[in-house]
Amino acid sequence: DDQRMALLGKLTSMSVAVCRVPVLECAASWLQRTPAVYCVRLAKALVDDYCGLVPGSVQTLKQIISVSPRFCCQFITAVAALYDMSSEELLPPHNLLEMIVSWIFDDPMLILITFLNTPITANVPLGFLDFSPLMGLVRWCVTAPLAYRRKQKAAGGQLPVESQGLYSKLHLSMLQGLMVLQTHLTEKNLYGRLGLFHFDQLVPLVEELGQLCDELNPLNAEQEMELALDRLAQALQVSMATGALLCARDDLRTLCARLPHNNLMQLVISGPVQPQPAHPSLTPGYYPHIHTPPLGYPSLPAHPALPAHTPIPAHPAVPAIPAIPGHPVQTFMPGMAFPFRPMR
Repeated sequence: DDQRMALLGKLTSMSVAVCRVPVLECAASWLQRTPAVYCVRLAKALVDDYCGLVPGSVQTLKQIISVSPRFCCQFITAVAALYDMSSEELLPPHNLLEMIVSWIFDDPMLILITFLNTPITANVPLGFLDFSPLMGLVRWCVTAPLAYRRKQKAAGGQLPVESQGLYSKLHLSMLQGLMVLQTHLTEKNLYGRLGLFHFDQLVPLVEELGQLCDELNPLNAEQEMELALDRLAQALQVSMATGALLCARDDLRTLCARLPHNNLMQLVISGPVQPQPAHPSLTPGYYPHIHTPPLGYPSLPAHPALPAHTPIPAHPAVPAIPAIPGHPVQTFMPGMAFPFRPMR
């Protein structure tokens, strides 16, 4: 209820202030095992306390990365679910964005802590937070140019250049984190078998991006649309190449067909096609791996030796062709006159 949530918010906020690690670790477990509707309320309470109540207090929240990275990972996941860029009020505060970018830029593996410490057989229950904040941060980076353009259009001001630089830095950090994930999946022999997020999670993002592109026509936001589509294409390409996203290329082409034309996106959805050997644990039709084939394929059995051919029987002798009789010879008759026509 509301009283218990308020008490939990105060307890967690106080634990952040005094760096009480056991309480922060318990809060991280609570965020992982509680429906998202309650997790975003706890995240909102912490954001209000450290990003809006007292100026400069965000530094206190920023320092807990050194004592409880697991809590920071879950906190980022909850914050990304809270600020979904769907309206002007749901854009993340600048100081919060700056703190999260600094965390991930210094350690890209931060976004994978919960995922790497979760049993492989575990699935995210419906209505709970993801194992990683990656999908929420991809939404931030992709929709940020158009979301801030919409805000600028409504307010009649200038685009915040500093915030756009932070989103570019965040986008780079996420791509680096995906490369770390590829190394981990390869070492565990899970490359191509275990994805970080699912294709169904891309559908709302693509639909929202299409709506923003329709709302802000190319005449008013051509550069922002190009940047958003480029970031989406880069995220898809790296996610598929590193094994974070397992999806059929035809499904991806159908999904992205509703978006405006983008050269990089066209290269991604019609990327290189390489034949893959059959594998019992992989569904046929997945996007072909760009760099290296998935590990763990069984060796192909050797072909059996071909049986020896039976000897071909000898052909019978061809019978001799009888001689053709010669033409009769005409006898010369000297007494016979040869008729001719005299010349005139």
